[in-house]
Formats: sequence, structure tokens, C-alpha cells
Amino acid sequence: MAGAPRAAADPQVLALAAQLTESSEQDIPLLLLQLKGILNSASLGSEESKKIKQDIYDYDLTRYCLLVLRQDHSRLRGGWATATQLAEILSRCCVGLEVKEDPEEFYKTFLPSAIDNLLVLGRRLQARFIRAMKDEEKQDFLHWFRTVTDAICWLFGGHLQLGVCVLQNDHFLQLLITDDVETAVITMSVLHNILRVNSSVLYQVGEETLHSVLDELVYKLSSTTNPVVGNAATKLLLLVAKFCKQLVKLLTSRYKGLKGLLSKQWTGKGFDGDLSQLLDLLYLEQSNGKGEIQRQHQAACIIQAMWRGFQTRKRLKKLPQAVTTLQRSFRAKREQELQHLKKQKEDEALKLQMKLQRQRAMRHFHERQLALLETIHASQVDKYMEGMEEKSALTIQRFWRGYRARRNFHQQRQSLKEYKAAVVIQRAASQMSEERSKELHMQAQEKLAQFLLRNRLDQRAAQRRETLLAQVNTDVELLMNAPRLAETTEKDLDVFVSRSVPVATKARQSHNTMLKYTHCPWWKKLGDEFTEDDVIPDDALNAELGTLFIGGRKSI
Repeated sequence: MAGAPRAAADPQVLALAAQLTESSEQDIPLLLLQLKGILNSASLGSEESKKIKQDIYDYDLTRYCLLVLRQDHSRLRGGWATATQLAEILSRCCVGLEVKEDPEEFYKTFLPSAIDNLLVLGRRLQARFIRAMKDEEKQDFLHWFRTVTDAICWLFGGHLQLGVCVLQNDHFLQLLITDDVETAVITMSVLHNILRVNSSVLYQVGEETLHSVLDELVYKLSSTTNPVVGNAATKLLLLVAKFCKQLVKLLTSRYKGLKGLLSKQWTGKGFDGDLSQLLDLLYLEQSNGKGEIQRQHQAACIIQAMWRGFQTRKRLKKLPQAVTTLQRSFRAKREQELQHLKKQKEDEALKLQMKLQRQRAMRHFHERQLALLETIHASQVDKYMEGMEEKSALTIQRFWRGYRARRNFHQQRQSLKEYKAAVVIQRAASQMSEERSKELHMQAQEKLAQFLLRNRLDQRAAQRRETLLAQVNTDVELLMNAPRLAETTEKDLDVFVSRSVPVATKARQSHNTMLKYTHCPWWKKLGDEFTEDDVIPDDALNAELGTLFIGGRKSI
């Protein structure tokens, strides 16, 4: 567990944790949705709500949500809707939570990982929204995408340091760099919330990240005529310019034609107030730095020309790959449209075939009726028709009663199961005393704690076994690939030299002992006269080489 609870845990959280440990992986996402009801049971910001969030974190339920978000959401029960709800639940569980035991792991590891997983989920929803063909499907993906971005805003609103993590994340830049209007506007609203909540975040991110964000905002102003996109980009640039004078200098020096673009292309589009403020700030900075701009004008022109040439050559090199990607995308889209048209034609053909079959059946029925009427006497026709109507009525009533009975049975079956379960629970509860219930509750808590502790110990033991196995493999590989003594160089010797002074000293002493033994006079080896000349007694080797260091690793 992340940390043992200091007081009795919430019964709902404890019951859900016990249920998760006994459930299969497929049922875990739907079980985690129960956290939403548990969180709603307490008022926001109350001590009870903080206690519930602490219990949820202590029993690793938030980590379960984090692990589920990394899975393939198209295969989850409930699909993307379940993943979106889990993202919202994860954000709510983390805001208002104050971890006192091991806070470094929560703030520096868990929260950045949560931001990364939420942004990955947002990218997947954005891609499927762009590829969706049906309007209803597009609306669902757009709604889920907006829910995920709201969860991200809620999360960094409760933990201000996460604004830097969002801006420096590559997935966020990919969300911002899109030609789709609706998702681009939502992503820019996330950026607007980050700057509004923590404006100093622009000083905390790297220069490359800041330039990437500003480049994309200016590019959107120059490449589109949509007033919604223009309004969002203009408000963001105005917020950046109001924050710091240095950023205004960056805008005027890095984007030479920005003022002309804003005044010519975006005047009279419905947001002239924000546009006028941004232009005033840019013109004021230009008038203050006019002399400096004149001195650097020639150098800027040369740098821009070199950069444009480099960009052009780079684009020309990537042109074949871009054409191939475009062709592949076009073929995939055309194949998808052809499949859709083919399915529509098949559905229409099936409907037409069923209609023809019904017409043939009716025609055959009428022909049979006429043939029967020809064989019946005229005086018996009315009697025959009454008998046929009675039989038809009985048949219709029989089918209707059967359908109604089956429908009532399916509706009452669930109620019957619930009734039987309630009876069993009431019978068991009436026979169980309060002391026995408390004892079972404590036993369940102890077993859950033992299981989680044992799981953590098993993981550590597995990691240690893998580490020892990797060490043994490395040592064996070094020994197998070792060159012969005649071919050995100083570089090869460095591989087998220990970085530990005591171990290297012990190895040197063992080597000297072996050399002395081989050079001893014959009368000192009289006790070993039946051994081979090059063989040293095992006792001597064990005494001297017991702590020998091989492969640059300590094994004492």
C-alpha cells in the first residue's frame, strides 16, 4: 500500500478494495466506477471528503485507475466512456489530497504520471474524433475529449506545479498542433487556464517549449480565417504580453509581420477589444526599441534568409515521404468510404429482398385461399370464413400471451434474484452477532493488508532475482569473450579490474600467492608429489581465491 491508514478506513472504500483483489482484470474498470458514488457521498472540501480520498490513495485505488488508463480503451468494458469517467475520478481523487507519508513519491512521480496518461487519452480521443464519419459518433468523441481536458484543468488547478508538466509534455504540444478547429479551441482553452491559474509558468518552462507554443499560436493566426480560432489565439497572446515585457520583446523580434497580420486579417471579426490591446502593446514595444531594431535589421534579414533556405531544403527532402503519407491516408479514407457505401447497398438489397419475400408470401396465401373457396360450396363460405377468423384470432392471442409471459419473466427474474439474495443476507445477518461481524471485519482488513504487503515483497524479490541474473549473465559474457593472454591489451584489462580498493588488493595478494607456489623449490612440494605440476591444492585456492573479484562487480 502507499501508506497504512492511521484510523479506521471508510467501509465503502474497504469493501471496494477487497472486491478488486478478488476480481478479474476485465471487471476492474467497471468496479472502479463505484468511486464516483463514494466521492459524492461527502461534501466537497470537508474533512470527511479528505479522509475518503486519503483512504482511496492508501488502498492503491488511484493507482488502479492510473493503470487502467494505460490499457487499450477500445477493449475495455464500456469502451471510451468508461476510460473518460475513470479520468474524471482520478482527477477528483488527487485534488484536495494531502499525502504526509512519502509525499515525494506522490508529488514527483504519481501526479506527473497521471498528467501524462490523461494527455495520452486526450490524443487518442482527438484522433478518433477526426477520423469519425458519423455525426453522432463525432459528438460522442468530442464530449469525451472535453471531459478529459476538464479533468486535466481540475488536476493542475489543485496542484499548481503540474502546469509546467503539462506545457513540457510532448502530448500536449501534439494536441495543440492540429488543424481541427473544435479540438484546437478546447486545447487552447486548457493553455489559457494554465496561464490564468499560474502565470509564472512561462518562466519555469524551457525556451524551446515557450517558442514551440508561441510558434503554433502565430501559425494558427496566419493559416486560418476561422474567427473562433483567431479569437482564442489572440486572447492567449494578449495574456502572454500582459504578463511580462520581455515576452512582448520576444513577440516583436521573433515575429516581424505579426502586427500587420493582426491589423489586416483579424480586424472586424468580433474581438476588436482584445486585438486593440495586443496591437497597442506591440506598437509600444516597437517604438521603444526602434533604434535597436534598425541596427539589427540587416542581421535579421540575413538570418531569416538563411533560415528560410534551410527550411525549404528540409521540406524538399521530406516531400517524397509527405506525398507517400498523404497517398496512404487518402487511400485509407477512400477504402473506408467504399466500405461504408458497400454496407449501405447491402442493407438496401436485404430490405428489398425481405419486402419481395413478404409480397410473395402474401400472394401465395391469397392464391391458396382462392383455391380453397373454389372447392367449398357457396352455402358453406360464411361458415368457413368464420372458422378461419376464429383460428387466426386464437393464433394471434396465443403468440401474444407467450410474448407477454416471456417479457414479464425477464423483467421479474432480476427482482426474484434480488429478493432471494436479500432473504439470504437477512437470514445470515440475523444469525450473526455484532461481535462476530466486527471480528470478520477485522479479519478481512488483516488479510487485505497481508496480501498487499506480500505482493510488495514478492515484487521486490522478483526484481532482485532479475538483477542477480543480469549480473551473472554479464560476468559470464565477459569471461566467455575474454581474449587470450597473448592478445590482451590494457583496454581489455580495465574490464576485469575492480573499482573497489579492498577487492583489488585481495585479488593482487591471491595472484602473488599463486606465483610463489609455482616457484617454490622441489623439497617444499614433497607432500604434493602425486599431484600434477600445474595443479594447486584446492585448500590453498579456496583460502586465497574465496573473495576474488571478477567482471568489475563486488561479490564478497
